[in-house]
Amino acid sequence: MGFFIAQLLTGLANAGALFMVASGLSLIFGVTRIVNFAHGSFYMLGAYVGYSLMQVLPGAVGFWTSILLAGVIVGLIGVIVEICVLRPVYRAPELFQLVATFGVILVIQDLTLMTWGAEDVLGPRAPGLTGVVRIMGEPVPKYDLALLVITPFVALALWYLITRTRVGVLVRAATQDREMVGALGVNQSWLFTGVFFLGCALAGLGGALQLPKGGADLLMDFNILTAVFVVVVIGGMGSLPGAYLAAVLISVLGVFGVTYMPQSTLVLMFVIMVLVLMIRPYGLFGRPEVAGEHGQVGEPERPIKPAGPRARMIVAAGLALLALMPVYGSSFALVLATDILIFCLFAASLHFILGLGGLVSFGHAAFFGGGAYVAALLVTYAETPMELALLLAPLGAGMAAIIIGWVCLRLTGVYFAMLTLAFSQLLWSLVFQWGEVTRGDDGLVNIWPSAWASGTTVYFYLTLVICTGGILFLRHAAHAPFGYALRAARDSARQAEATGINTKRVQWAAFALAGAMAGVAGGLFVFSKGSVFPNELEIARSFDALIVVFLGGVKTLAGGVVGGAALEGVKDILTRFEYWRLALGILIIVVVILAPDGLVGTARKLGERWGLLRGTEDSK
Repeated sequence: MGFFIAQLLTGLANAGALFMVASGLSLIFGVTRIVNFAHGSFYMLGAYVGYSLMQVLPGAVGFWTSILLAGVIVGLIGVIVEICVLRPVYRAPELFQLVATFGVILVIQDLTLMTWGAEDVLGPRAPGLTGVVRIMGEPVPKYDLALLVITPFVALALWYLITRTRVGVLVRAATQDREMVGALGVNQSWLFTGVFFLGCALAGLGGALQLPKGGADLLMDFNILTAVFVVVVIGGMGSLPGAYLAAVLISVLGVFGVTYMPQSTLVLMFVIMVLVLMIRPYGLFGRPEVAGEHGQVGEPERPIKPAGPRARMIVAAGLALLALMPVYGSSFALVLATDILIFCLFAASLHFILGLGGLVSFGHAAFFGGGAYVAALLVTYAETPMELALLLAPLGAGMAAIIIGWVCLRLTGVYFAMLTLAFSQLLWSLVFQWGEVTRGDDGLVNIWPSAWASGTTVYFYLTLVICTGGILFLRHAAHAPFGYALRAARDSARQAEATGINTKRVQWAAFALAGAMAGVAGGLFVFSKGSVFPNELEIARSFDALIVVFLGGVKTLAGGVVGGAALEGVKDILTRFEYWRLALGILIIVVVILAPDGLVGTARKLGERWGLLRGTEDSK
């Protein structure tokens, strides 16, 4: 019994920092509708800033003052980010803003590296709370008991602020109807800034409070980000009581999972999220999302029709240059072009469901990595030839997409996106932990092409043909009646249903098609690299595809392809420098602010303005 109580108290203590970070993210999303992927970075900054302050301010008073000041300083940093980065893109599509927050992640990572170095730092022990207390014979750290007191106090303070003050009334009103709040004369910009300050301050406070338990390192942001989103989604987006209950649930079950089911630790919280969302589609205390456009706001989308003669000539010229690359390019250039082509097909498959269907998936890497692993497993254990493995890779990825889509399409918006993330992480954990078959973190190696395609030039041409064919097939599907039905389901599901379109079935078919095409890209990838590792299924791979789709242009058919080629090409150049994340992050932020229509959309508008393109012609 004593061991059970000690484990319970440890789980409740761990829930403290998780709740503070999650409550800040929930507040920001509830008011601004921003899916802030940089929230983990503010948690990391809180730990590092708290560490520096604790070196200057001695004693117990200095320790607790450092924690409070860390929260305030991180909140002020959040204000700078909100004013300089997010305020200019508030009128951009809601989920387009996640690209800006991803740029912020890269900038903060390298600035933190420049300031504190690459070595982990160990936080000082809390004065007066360095020992343990024995409860029924089991040791419980005194600092954990202190966190058990601090966390409810912070939760009560937030409750009082939101429910008993004028600021709280405005925050709750903005959560329900931002337009009405603006119509009543409230300055929405400064309201958003105040909420962003509070949310970032809570994240910084959580990081500083966690410092004595584990120190600070440069991976803190990504290590907590997934757990924070899971907590927010389980509790209900925008619900503080839901965030508190979900943080306690995830933390306590995580502690007991480590003890009794250690193999489940990587997937337990995702299993819980899937189960909760299947029973309560909007979380424990969430409310149904107001039907929005999720990436389709802004000026009305132009009618899509096949590209005109000029656009076809440009594409043909580009393909001709690619085909001639072995003549004028180096071997390294061919390898880089092969990688870019594969990534463009992967991005185009995501763009098919995101741009045309309005289905924002945070877990599309499940199908890219799934196709790669299908091909690699077939070669490793069945000695399947490359040709057959490339045919079966999209089949396996498509089957996975059918199953996952059947579950996920019951939800919409951010909840749909998070459920796709959960399934992606479940597949990643399966590959990572099933070492007997997948060889875990060591990956599957020696997966090479057939002899006839083993040369760099031949495999480049094979990739060029397959990727070009796949992208053209997706474009053809977009112009077919199926593509128009998919856009109808995106723009007005009720009207589409009234005309006889089964919107869910159309979206399900599109999701499966996109998954299969991502599987094609995954199959090509594994043979180009000769190996595959679990990181191809991770959330970072999905985010890469999301970023290039938004940078290229959601409302343009070429957005995924152009964005993928541009980002991969720039990344290859920037990664040669020490602080390449800083440069890439600034570049992403600049593009988001100056070109909210994406690279293709902005280029099209400039072409029309300069008379190079006709406004009525779709050159997408």
